Amino acid sequence: MSHPAATAPTTPIRYALRTSTLGHALVAASDRGVCAILLGDDPGQLAHDLQARHPAARLASGDDPLDVLDALDALDGWADQAVALVEQPGSGHGLPLDARGTAFQLRVWDALCQIPPGATATYADVALRIGRPSAARAVATACAANALAVAIPCHRVVRADRTLSGYRWGIGRKAELLARERAITAPA
Repeated sequence: MSHPAATAPTTPIRYALRTSTLGHALVAASDRGVCAILLGDDPGQLAHDLQARHPAARLASGDDPLDVLDALDALDGWADQAVALVEQPGSGHGLPLDARGTAFQLRVWDALCQIPPGATATYADVALRIGRPSAARAVATACAANALAVAIPCHRVVRADRTLSGYRWGIGRKAELLARERAITAPA
């Protein structure tokens, strides 16, 4: 996983929109890999959210020519893989991720990737895993900043009482992703 702190000025980012059983998915890629997997009900809002996350980037949909990203013909395949993760979360992926965040966020996101599919951890559990036991609220903030839905599984983090709470893409999607993971990982 690549970890640049910010998008360079005029960095090109290409994106593709797909439909899944949980709504629309926008998958965006830089020249380093997939930098966003956003879920929602309105494709226009997803594109707006992507631009807000990368204000200095030149955005182009998968259909627009963008000479700098000609090498990213793989975007269609990555978008299909991302939708497959929505349909079968926890099934693993080989997506090249271009996760962008602070050093703390990157530590949290790495810890989230260690939570097994179908399992959950509390914000406090994650804080302990990264060696910051008093940082449960900061862990929650890092989860909310995650732009790589499903690939970085922030949906696996729950409240201390094990109930579902805040998910950037909606509690209903979070509950469904966890149910799908549990169905896949349940013993036959």
